[in-house]
Amino acid sequence: MKELGLLLGQALRYALYTLVHVFIISRLVLFEAGWCFFYLGFLLFLPLGTPVVVQLLLAFGTGLTMDIFYDTGGLHAAAAVLLAAVRPAVLRLLRPRDGYDAADAANVHYMGPAWFLTYLGVLVLVHHLAFFLLELGSFRHFGFTLEKVGVSWAFTCVALLIVQLLFSPVRRSRQ
Repeated sequence: MKELGLLLGQALRYALYTLVHVFIISRLVLFEAGWCFFYLGFLLFLPLGTPVVVQLLLAFGTGLTMDIFYDTGGLHAAAAVLLAAVRPAVLRLLRPRDGYDAADAANVHYMGPAWFLTYLGVLVLVHHLAFFLLELGSFRHFGFTLEKVGVSWAFTCVALLIVQLLFSPVRRSRQ
C-alpha cells in the first residue's frame, strides 16, 4: 500500500511538472536566449534511492513527452537520458559522510544549500550542454549556443531553486 502511495505521488509530480512546463513556463524566454527547462525538476528531485534503470526510463519518457509537444525529434529525450545517466555519479561525488537515506530526495532543506546548488548546477549544465549542442548540430554559431546554455542554465536553476524553497518540506516525514 505504501508503494502505491509513492507511485501515485510520483505520477502526480510528473503530471504537475509537465503541465506547468508545457502550459506556462515554455512561454517564458529570457533575453531572447534563455529558456527554462522546468520539467527537469521531476527528474532532479526523484528520491535518491531510485534505481538507475528506473531513472533512465523516466528520463526517456519525460524527454519524449517534451519532444512530442515541441516536435524536437528526440533532443529532449537524449539530454534527459544523459542527465539521468550522470546523476548517480554526481550523487556519489556529493555523498555526505553518513551517506544518503534511500527515501530522501534532493531537497535544499535536507541537504543544505551548498550541496543542493552544486547538484542542481552540475546536472542542469550537463543537460543544457547536451541539448543545445545537439540542437546546433555544428560549430557555426558556437558562441551564441554557449550564451543560450548559460542564460538557460541560470533561468532553470533559479526557477527550480524557487520551487524547492517554496514547495519542498522543511522537515523529514516520519516513516
